[in-house]
Amino acid sequence: MGLRSAWLGLSVCVALGCGGAAVNPNPSEPEVPADEPADTGVWTLVWQDEFDGPGLDLTKWSVQSGDGCDLGICGWGNNELQWYQSENAVTANGILTITARREAVGGKPYTSARLRTSGKGDWTYARVEARARLPQGQGMWPALWMLPTDNVYGGWAASGEIDIMELLGHEPATVHGTLHYGGAWPNNVSSGESFTLPFGTFADDFHVFSLEWEEGVIRWFVDGALYQTQTHWSTSGFSFPAPFDRRFHLLLNLAVGGNWPGDPDATTEFPQHFEIDWVRVYQRR
Repeated sequence: MGLRSAWLGLSVCVALGCGGAAVNPNPSEPEVPADEPADTGVWTLVWQDEFDGPGLDLTKWSVQSGDGCDLGICGWGNNELQWYQSENAVTANGILTITARREAVGGKPYTSARLRTSGKGDWTYARVEARARLPQGQGMWPALWMLPTDNVYGGWAASGEIDIMELLGHEPATVHGTLHYGGAWPNNVSSGESFTLPFGTFADDFHVFSLEWEEGVIRWFVDGALYQTQTHWSTSGFSFPAPFDRRFHLLLNLAVGGNWPGDPDATTEFPQHFEIDWVRVYQRR
């Protein structure tokens, strides 16, 4: 999410393309081009949350609250307008729903929720998948992403950030996948591409968002269709494949406003919902 802790008002350049790949009717079988390295080992399920319990499983997720000021990143580093709180993350009927509401809490005009697996689910190299339906509307910013657990290579973004899926609510048919790396801010860089549905929007139905992260290669999929592969990145003072060779954890959140999507306007309807059916993590065995 652009540091999801630090775009810090900068216009960070993200190389966004237009993904024209067709949707794979069988997302359990991802499409890997013939020129990709042969797979070694089998992807084995190592962590999952199907959200079937009566409440959020706190052995798997931690709830982050507030506006980021307690961490020294007011507005979560992006001039966001929401106050995160646990009440906005609810599980029912096998679905986790993160809801953004127009209500004043903590001096912010909106509320939402942000969850992470740090210390409860941390992996070096993995296949991450989530089935979700996304919100829409000006100022909505849902994300499934990863941050380093240990910041071995320095502060953001020297230790990296992996954005598996982000959507800007005013472009409800397009999702983005991005890597952040390089030096610590403001010497960070990013690279990524986007995927656009051939018809409809990501608010219409559930879709599967996947990432395969292996040594020296990271791939992004929507419904099993590969739309991006990255094999080049760097971090100051360390050799490739740093920084993406250390353990990362997952985050799920729905931001409201901020530097990238812009703020809600008169066209934005509330409440908005980010619905997650399941999250699954696999590793090679």
